[in-house]
Amino acid sequence: MGLGLGFSKFGKTPFEAVLYSLPKGYTNTFLSESLEVNQNIVLEVEVRNYKNLKVAHILCFAPKFECEIELLIFHPKPYHKSIFKPDSVLIVSGKLQKNAGFYTLLQPKVLKNTGEIVLNFGFKGMKEKSARDFANGITLGFLQEFYPKVPLWVLESLVKIYHPNEKFVQDFAKNHSFFGKFLEAIKFVEIYEYMRLLRSKKRHFLSLISLNNPIQSWIESLPFELTKGQENAICEIQASLQSNQSARRVIVGDVGCGKTIVILASVMMAYPHRSVLMAPTSILAKQLFDEAQKFLPNHLKIALLTQSDKKGDLSQSDFIIGTHALLYQDLSNCALVMIDEQHRFGTAQRNTLERMFECDSKRAHILQFSATPIPRTQAMIESNFVDFSFIKDLPFKKDITTRIIYKNDFKDLLEHIRQEIAQKHQIIIVYPLVEESKNSNYTALKEGEEFWKKNFEGVYSTYGKDKNKEQVLEEFRERGKILLATTVVEVGISLPSLSTIVIVGAERLGLATLHQLRGRVSRNGLKGYCFLFTKQQQTERLARFSQTQNGFEIAQMDLEYRNSGDLLSGEMQSGRQFAWVDLGKDEGIIKEAKNALS
Repeated sequence: MGLGLGFSKFGKTPFEAVLYSLPKGYTNTFLSESLEVNQNIVLEVEVRNYKNLKVAHILCFAPKFECEIELLIFHPKPYHKSIFKPDSVLIVSGKLQKNAGFYTLLQPKVLKNTGEIVLNFGFKGMKEKSARDFANGITLGFLQEFYPKVPLWVLESLVKIYHPNEKFVQDFAKNHSFFGKFLEAIKFVEIYEYMRLLRSKKRHFLSLISLNNPIQSWIESLPFELTKGQENAICEIQASLQSNQSARRVIVGDVGCGKTIVILASVMMAYPHRSVLMAPTSILAKQLFDEAQKFLPNHLKIALLTQSDKKGDLSQSDFIIGTHALLYQDLSNCALVMIDEQHRFGTAQRNTLERMFECDSKRAHILQFSATPIPRTQAMIESNFVDFSFIKDLPFKKDITTRIIYKNDFKDLLEHIRQEIAQKHQIIIVYPLVEESKNSNYTALKEGEEFWKKNFEGVYSTYGKDKNKEQVLEEFRERGKILLATTVVEVGISLPSLSTIVIVGAERLGLATLHQLRGRVSRNGLKGYCFLFTKQQQTERLARFSQTQNGFEIAQMDLEYRNSGDLLSGEMQSGRQFAWVDLGKDEGIIKEAKNALS
């Protein structure tokens, strides 16, 4: 039945075809019952007179309404005179206007047929005809055959769009777009089909081995109590690792939520089988190595591999930590593969790491960790593809004061920095650019260096393309007072003495990036300060950011302020944008579509 309708010319599925062949407009050929000014109307007219100046003036009589009406054609062509012959009777459509009590019809079209509504798709030739044939076949029964779980209101709305009545066409002409429940139906179809495709992409592999080493005694040996969020994440990971299906779970936590302990708990669950963790930078890999040595039992052998450092025996270790240098090693027999700050790695790198541990179509368990909170709507969609664990609480309350500052606040800022340095606290100043640019009205990092080094001791400087950035960051952590940097400090460095971060040109950065930068301070309960320097006076976005430290709320807020592109990382990356769905506002529709898929 469906194949005869030819939907495959417009999309792989009926819903996809519906989205790609929505009518651009409608031509209503039903004769109008009244003369509504400023509306498109259809009426029968008797032509009385044709005058061709720069504008064609065609005097007519409308028998139904017993009144004269003038048709106006701008830029008339010679053929218009042969169409609008005196004494001819025609059916015309156009926009009605009234001036000084006299009716005029603008740019009239002559209709051959009446009593129907013609759908206009904007295609050329046969494709327009194919689209109309497809539209004729969109019935409630046809849609229910393909989509029995989709709510009736959605399917009925689609049928109405493709089989409209006069009232629908009139309303469409007024709004010039879909509206109300019809727009909601289109959004539902778009997100439903997107998530359905995602679900079909979710791959299931048998696991190399189920992992169920008991860890309660290890947890009790820790010198602190786990947060509720950490406990829940560990329980969910345990359930995944015990399965004979390879786990594919993403653990998302706010900045400073204590995900390192969750990583180490996962290593304990896997023991005596081997685990491997890939981190995006040498600094982060070394920090994780230090934490692992501190909190894991002594009998666990731990190894570190970066481009510049190697500790332990890779072939004999129970837990291997490293950077992308791991991709070039033979690390067989690992049952658990973990990726930290997973968004910092490309799809190819993540896939290479995962496939290194594939054997006879079985795979190691995969855990990915991210300290970038994602919006509820994104999690709702992506959970069709991977499993999620969320750590929303923190081991200690962060005490960070966030302030928007302007040029006239600079003197006070300098005094604050001096006071913090006197208390042996560290400062980071984040610049938007390394070098001066005509497109920026802010000081660049290289320009700022001269001032800070002249007025303060212990000033360090680094940026993204700096080959020595990791060494600079390590030296700053040990003995520095002020670090000048770009957003390279967004992730991957723990600075226990950092109390203050100043972000220059803060309005140029996304809220999620601002939150990551602010998360560098107050890591261990130290009183923190975040100064957002801007030259803009209207700063509603920064003001809202200043009022909350909840990363998940900020992620949702960030979504509201920017265009929502493709959400998916990895296999589904395409860069496309949703044509109808607004991820910042359509959570309710996304939720209903997700429920319909269940």
